Amino acid sequence: MSSTGQPWTIETICDALGNPTIAQRFLNEINRAPAHEMLTVFTKWQGIAERTLDAVQRGREAAAIEAAGGEVPGIDITDKVLEEAERIRSHRAA
Repeated sequence: MSSTGQPWTIETICDALGNPTIAQRFLNEINRAPAHEMLTVFTKWQGIAERTLDAVQRGREAAAIEAAGGEVPGIDITDKVLEEAERIRSHRAA
């Protein structure tokens, strides 16, 4: 379910992506998908939207910890970010 607790829709995926350019890319892909591939495309972008919302939540939590003077655990996540970026790039190429 989306962050609102409602089932995922094309609209909620666009909203969750949080970037008009990325949302337009999703819309272009879902609109051009043959009928037999629409669910696959929708599921792919639903996953991207869910990971985006999770990342935003983690960022907010880290910002709150830092604002309170705390130390954000695992702040050096360079390798993880690079691995995730590579994974995303490889999925885009597919």
